[in-house]
Amino acid sequence: MSAQVLLPGATGQSGSGQQTTLGVMGGGQLGRMFVHAAQSMGYFTVVLDPDVISPAGLVSHYHIQTDYLDEQGLAQLMQRCSAITTEFENVPAPALLTLGGARITSPSAESVGIAQDRIKEKAHFVRCGVPVAPYAVIQSPAQLAAVADELLPGILKTARLGYDGKGQVRVATRTELASAWAALKGVPCVLEKMLPHASECSVIVARGADGACVNFAPQLNLHRDGILAVTQAYTGNMPENLASEAVEATKSIANELNYVGVLCVEFFVLADGMLVVNEMAPRPHNSGHYTIDSCDVSQFELQVRTLAGLPLSQPRQHSPAIMLNLLGDLWQNNGGKSRINPLENQSDKKQLESDPNYSPPWQQVLALPGVHLHLYGKLKANKGRKMGHLTVTGASVAQVRETALAAAKLLGIDPF
Repeated sequence: MSAQVLLPGATGQSGSGQQTTLGVMGGGQLGRMFVHAAQSMGYFTVVLDPDVISPAGLVSHYHIQTDYLDEQGLAQLMQRCSAITTEFENVPAPALLTLGGARITSPSAESVGIAQDRIKEKAHFVRCGVPVAPYAVIQSPAQLAAVADELLPGILKTARLGYDGKGQVRVATRTELASAWAALKGVPCVLEKMLPHASECSVIVARGADGACVNFAPQLNLHRDGILAVTQAYTGNMPENLASEAVEATKSIANELNYVGVLCVEFFVLADGMLVVNEMAPRPHNSGHYTIDSCDVSQFELQVRTLAGLPLSQPRQHSPAIMLNLLGDLWQNNGGKSRINPLENQSDKKQLESDPNYSPPWQQVLALPGVHLHLYGKLKANKGRKMGHLTVTGASVAQVRETALAAAKLLGIDPF
């Protein structure tokens, strides 16, 4: 990748008024927040996404509404912008290869390709010397039969296209393992031994083309049904030695990839205090959304900086933070369950359960101190769909936790 620096603002040498333009593959919420960060720094933006109402496309200067492999769409993207990033790891690697041949592209197609394949990803972690859970690759009946008994009970994961708990099956016996692999259509998989873990954490780093690497402190994460529910980010959220180990492991993973961009690595903290790596995401991450409100530079500004070749500064967190993920369930279920305002009679309750205009109680939530609401502009609230997030900041961890629990109660989110 070129080390070319793309300065923000007008680029014309003789008053042409042209603006430096950055592109992003994918129009979801991560792309939307990248677009906001780029625009705040003076860049024009282009989003390529097939959805006519994609969250990022709705706020970008340009929206190219085509498939990710559409040749005309890719050509238009390259014509409009000087550098291109991605907001999700499942963007087709051939598209990134095409773009990378003509424009600055980060992360690279090679890095994204490794993150897209758990088999390659596990091998990369092992090469970096980062501890992983014992595992076996299953791509054939012979490999299925050769699985060691010590790996059971375990979790069978598809090698590709798994996220938010999708493509994962818990298995306790060899019979269950065989049935699960058959149910997954015999696609390449990884079987990971289930280890007793006490908590989960993640580390986000940003690495430039010059090899400079900066990081946020580790985030402590709580998942429910395979989807991130709560992130706690403050000094002391985990033992200092484990935090340092997680940061160094993440930097090693990024350096060995010669990675350029923002990278998140997720870890399990085992019951015995050992740290093992789970997976990586070659992009900003849900667990880093708190950085917008509690740090002097967000993960999305760092994504802009790495893409544009700008200097990287070590982020400083100025406030402890807790982030709550806002799923579509809040719109679908909260009214009917009457968690916020008990209704006077059953007829009113029945009406509210079927009311498509029901909205969570933002007025009460926003009355709490240090609350920052981020909604992603999605028009339909489906169960499990990420509709937004709520970050709580404050002067102390105790204050932030008290407010976050109060907000969770108002929203009908289970306490943590």
